[in-house]
Amino acid sequence: MVQKIPDMFCTKEKELIRVKDMFNKILIANRGEIALRIIRAAHELGIEAVAVYSEADAGAQFVGEADQAVCIGPAQSTKSYLQIPAIISAAKITGAQAIHPAYGFLAENADFARACENNDIKFIGPTGDCIEKMGHKSQAKQTMKDFGVPCVPGSDGSVATVEQAAKFADEVGYPVLIKASAGGGGKGMRVANDASELENMFNAAKAEAASAFGNDDVYLEKYILKPRHVEMQILADGQGNAIHLCERDCSVQRRHQKLIEEAPSPALSEETRQKMGDIAINAVKNIGYESAGTIEFLLDARGDFYFMEMNTRVQVEHTVSEQITNTDIIAEQIRIAAGESISCLNKAPFSPICHAIEFRINAEDPDNNFLPCPGKIQRFDLPGGPGVRVDTGFVAGDTISPYYDSMIAKLIVTGATRDQAIARGRRALDELNIEGIKTTTPFHRKVLDNAAFICGDFATDFIEVEGF
Repeated sequence: MVQKIPDMFCTKEKELIRVKDMFNKILIANRGEIALRIIRAAHELGIEAVAVYSEADAGAQFVGEADQAVCIGPAQSTKSYLQIPAIISAAKITGAQAIHPAYGFLAENADFARACENNDIKFIGPTGDCIEKMGHKSQAKQTMKDFGVPCVPGSDGSVATVEQAAKFADEVGYPVLIKASAGGGGKGMRVANDASELENMFNAAKAEAASAFGNDDVYLEKYILKPRHVEMQILADGQGNAIHLCERDCSVQRRHQKLIEEAPSPALSEETRQKMGDIAINAVKNIGYESAGTIEFLLDARGDFYFMEMNTRVQVEHTVSEQITNTDIIAEQIRIAAGESISCLNKAPFSPICHAIEFRINAEDPDNNFLPCPGKIQRFDLPGGPGVRVDTGFVAGDTISPYYDSMIAKLIVTGATRDQAIARGRRALDELNIEGIKTTTPFHRKVLDNAAFICGDFATDFIEVEGF
């Protein structure tokens, strides 16, 4: 029962007490910068945070910042961060009432959400049924079609064999996109430009999907040439409220993995933003969605857009949406899971208050086909000043492990205009100094001097077209 709060308390203190009334301890089923990000949000809400970690992460910053930490296995994610029984056990022995999955690993695993529910642990995200409906990409497309949302032509459900894939490709025409049904983040995704490439691309997508998500199901879509990747950030609560926090443009990609994200999109008109936002809100209300999530669209050169997929979790690039709307998306997730209404409901519909750009700083060598470069960080100097935010889980002396994603940090810059954000991005990237390993910092710096990027005229093939 929610206790009566004296009128002397300010609004934020009231919110803190209400959330604490349900949760006084949450467990973060993830690692690195996003685990640290969630720990900080929990602490600001007066909630204790429990970290789970692999043997490789024993000395990580997120482990040290947590109130409690439990080792759940060896370095391999299949033996640690993907082990549902170990994570549930860690929550039970520490007394955590809720689990935040963050992104990647088990974030879109319906069985994990149900395991939490079956053990009286609140899953900070949608229900297992909702994840299954929308997290499984081919099912999500059919659901959206049923709601009248425009969709890219795709297969009816998962495609099990190369022969089935070839039949679909012959019907819609090449190129076709092969995508993991149970994942995201560009993993388990390949393009077959013609029939000669189909078998290799199909098998490669299935193998990568199995490795990344423990599920090798894939489906196919007609590949739209030169689209922009635009996604709508949404929040929905248990009281039937749903809002959007404007859009993000994630068109700077390599092998379908995002490298730079910005908000708002330089390609979207106010009219299209409103239409896309209304469609996203209507969709999440129809499926009874609760928590943060993202409806992703492909935007063609004519300004028409098509539903691509829904991510039933917070995303890496949630930071730019936070910056342009002055909203803490992680805190909103926790409040919604605690039974509260969206706290920023009275501010909707949102309009961007600034322009934000996020650079994913990865331990990769951009001059050598972006080859991963794990190793020890010898020096780590962070940028600062107006309009600069850095989210990271590393400090100098830490080692970037070969077992996990290569991201070291997210550098986010904001400006009153896009031009100012770009200028701040140049300055911040120049200030950023990471020694001991190769990083993508030089690549990002080149992008900011690229004429097509500066004028905002680019698509998802930007890197290939511009020769990076």
